[in-house]
Amino acid sequence: MSDAALPTVAEVRAAAEAVKAALDRHLAAVESRIGDEDPAVYAAFNELAAAAEEYDELLYDRYDEVTPFEIPAPETGVPYTGPAEPAAFSVLIRRDYAVVEPARLVAQAERVAAHDRDAELLDDGGTAGALGVLFGEYEPDEIASRYKEFGLEEGDSTLWIAALEEVAEPGDWLNSPFGSTDPQDVLHRFDVSSVFDEDPDDADDADDADEDDEDDEDDEDVADEESAAASGLAPA
Repeated sequence: MSDAALPTVAEVRAAAEAVKAALDRHLAAVESRIGDEDPAVYAAFNELAAAAEEYDELLYDRYDEVTPFEIPAPETGVPYTGPAEPAAFSVLIRRDYAVVEPARLVAQAERVAAHDRDAELLDDGGTAGALGVLFGEYEPDEIASRYKEFGLEEGDSTLWIAALEEVAEPGDWLNSPFGSTDPQDVLHRFDVSSVFDEDPDDADDADDADEDDEDDEDDEDVADEESAAASGLAPA
């Protein structure tokens, strides 16, 4: 960064003062919080995080220094602000699948259609029609537990429990079943993803093992050359 683009000393100082003020507001919000997930605490946390990030960036740009602390991001992103005792709730589920064996998927649908007059395999017997037959015959949980039998591969999945003021009238939300859920009404969320299975320590161990293997190979090559030289043979 050129000197002309560097933040001024006054800008860095102002950012530091902003962090101090944000710390005071965060402490005040914590001291007067109402419940474990008070929106005021969440807002103060975000302000503190933004102020600290701004200060850290300016400090680095001006002095090539960083702060010794890092404010973690909140786990849920949006705090729950619904009723403490919800009278009703919705369960929203998303599960992603990849069709890795289309022939197996279609074969399973054809097997169902052969024994069920109401199960009609449409769309020229392709995977689109097969999915309609299978999900019309089996509960989603059963397909989730037997996905390999249907030629599928699991992707990410999530389950949300969202609070409601009252149960909707029959048919009210059918035209847009997922469009009316406010993230702040989500009581609980359960995510399943392969990214949660990755352990950085395991990756480091794997890299170390690869390096050890390479070192062993180099040692063996050196030993072979020394042995050949001792026998009066020139290495290839």
